[in-house]
Amino acid sequence: MSKLRFTALTEVLGRKPLDVSFPKMKVSDYFGEYVFDKDKMRAYLSHDAFLRVNEAIENGEPIERKYSDQVASGMKAWEVDKGATHYTHWFHPLTGATAEKHDAFFEFNAQNSVIESFEGGHLVQAEPDASSLPSGGIRNTFEARGYTAWDPTSPAFIIDRTLCIPTIFVSYTGDALDYKTPLLRALNELNSAATEVCQNFSKDVTSVFTTLGWEQEYFLVDKALYNARPDLQLTGRTLMGHASAKDQQLSDHYFGSIPLRVSSYMKELEVECYKLGIPIKTRHNEVAPNQYECAPIFEEANLAIDHNMLLMDIMDKVASKHNFKVLLHEKPFKGVNGSGKHNNFSMMTNTGVNLLSPGKTPKKNLQFLTFLINTVAAVYNHSELLYASIASIDNEHRLGGHEAPPSIISVFIGTTLTKILDELENRVPESKMTPDEKAELKLDIGRIPDILLDNTDRNRTSPFAFTGNRFEFRAPGSSINCAAPMTVLTSAVAQQLRKFSAEVDSLVIKGTKRDEAIFQVLRDIIGEVKPIFFEGDGYSSEWREEALKRGLPVFEGTLDPLNAFNSEKTINLFESLNVLTRRELKARYNIRIEAYTKRLQIESRVLGDLTKNHIVPVALKYQNSLIENISGLKEILPDREYNEIAAPEIDVIKDISYHIAFIKTNVRDMTEARKKANAIDDDIEKAFVYYETVKPFLDKIRYHIDKLELTVDNELWPLPKYRELLFYR
Repeated sequence: MSKLRFTALTEVLGRKPLDVSFPKMKVSDYFGEYVFDKDKMRAYLSHDAFLRVNEAIENGEPIERKYSDQVASGMKAWEVDKGATHYTHWFHPLTGATAEKHDAFFEFNAQNSVIESFEGGHLVQAEPDASSLPSGGIRNTFEARGYTAWDPTSPAFIIDRTLCIPTIFVSYTGDALDYKTPLLRALNELNSAATEVCQNFSKDVTSVFTTLGWEQEYFLVDKALYNARPDLQLTGRTLMGHASAKDQQLSDHYFGSIPLRVSSYMKELEVECYKLGIPIKTRHNEVAPNQYECAPIFEEANLAIDHNMLLMDIMDKVASKHNFKVLLHEKPFKGVNGSGKHNNFSMMTNTGVNLLSPGKTPKKNLQFLTFLINTVAAVYNHSELLYASIASIDNEHRLGGHEAPPSIISVFIGTTLTKILDELENRVPESKMTPDEKAELKLDIGRIPDILLDNTDRNRTSPFAFTGNRFEFRAPGSSINCAAPMTVLTSAVAQQLRKFSAEVDSLVIKGTKRDEAIFQVLRDIIGEVKPIFFEGDGYSSEWREEALKRGLPVFEGTLDPLNAFNSEKTINLFESLNVLTRRELKARYNIRIEAYTKRLQIESRVLGDLTKNHIVPVALKYQNSLIENISGLKEILPDREYNEIAAPEIDVIKDISYHIAFIKTNVRDMTEARKKANAIDDDIEKAFVYYETVKPFLDKIRYHIDKLELTVDNELWPLPKYRELLFYR
């Protein structure tokens, strides 16, 4: 056994759960302790300043400069009380991670004395260097200027004695260089469009906000084993490794008893989350060994996304204390469950009504059906873009197997709702309804309150499933920034609701009663979107063929779906809502293309290095030991006996030679293919050449490495194996 692997396994065997001292108090006593929330604002701000910030949070009203100075003064008093020494504008660049640049509070005054200083200007705007962050061609490399601007709708928080201020991030020319800017625009548009529709049912509704409940799946591996796997360190996934004899086939890990060491980690993670106002509610074992999940209570979408990005950072920091490494890659282990981040989407009115929850009266049921059907229509009309928003080389490995949905966007609503929509479509006549017909229809709709969570079964192969009072978008991967799919989804729904309102108003102007007009428009929409409804097995080959017949997009890989960012349909969607410009969309396409190439380039290089420096030398060493053994046998055994005994061993030597030769030849060819691809100047062409000529080598080479793993002496194999990574705790 290699010294590194032996040391790693020895460390793992000596691990014990970390003895962590947890707060001996109720969660409610310290929840949000390090968040400058409304309660802190009331305590530290003047009454006028608090009202202005609250108006900004509730209604999107701008905050005057004089009030931002007051907010900064109150925030400084709070943060100093909490021991903060630095502040940072915390933003979501297009890397997919978060970014921050810390500045100390202290400055020199006129008397050359040190004072703590934090003014409105520091709070509202900053100028981080943007030259090294992805811009997708929006700016030249030598142009470094970028701006961050305070997002008052997401509260500031303190972590590691640093005040973090959630902000947007834009270029010198005002182009969005982040995920938050278009998200906030899209949420605002959905608020406006949904409120207008709600006015058909209740004049009390003056605003609608989007809710999001994410479910974060992840793997935990021991840090020592992680450090002994260069592929995990550099790519986030295992580029080689034969399946363990036992993995998830018995389903004995799912919802099982949480191991003590993992439980200790989870408890500390939750405490840190609660201090930062992240409402983690659920924790459990996931399907694959050493795979877990946590999920919060639903929140307003912008805040939920900030909390998820913060959670991913906290997870890694807490895991390090417990000698774990968190794997957020969508498919770190071949052949077992991948990790997703299900986005549970709904809309809530200022009156407390969940618009995707059936009401108790026909009128409320009609409102529910209106938002349900229009959401489905939005997904149907922009399924390519919705898929593009979650497409990546990492998610490419996950989608289509082991409980991940396939790469065909379909909608599951369950048999009960399907029947109701069929009745709604088929029973509403083309002409004006009679009072009896209207009453009968409303009576049927009045049955919808019987749809409880257990009336709508969960289809785990559906990318977009209705689950009782929300839609669950299951396709996003575990490492994604939820803002990407949520920006697309909320924009698409906003556009569809505006179209719905216009069609209803057009019928009303022509003399149709408003409720009849709503029925007619809904009926037409149901007929249009029928191809996207699917209740069966999304993994089946029959569904793929059926989807093609229905005209649904059936995707392969990542690169082709990304073209949705450049389509006129997408550009019209985002520009009509003022969410993203053509220029900003092109930049996002370029960034995704470049990221695909670079990730594939890194994986290819890492695989080549590992084969040359780890795998082939070990295989040769074992092969030489077999040759020496055979040579020794020949000296002491008669020819007949020798031939009988040595034949199987000679076959092993030949197999090893075959695998080594294949690996060396293909690593060489892969390197040459990579060099040719790197010489291509056009980024789009380069990405496709990488996909076509470099990527296929990864699986081919891996196959032969995995065969060697089964053959070579376990004592010699240099890297921790799957059975060790997945079962050592």
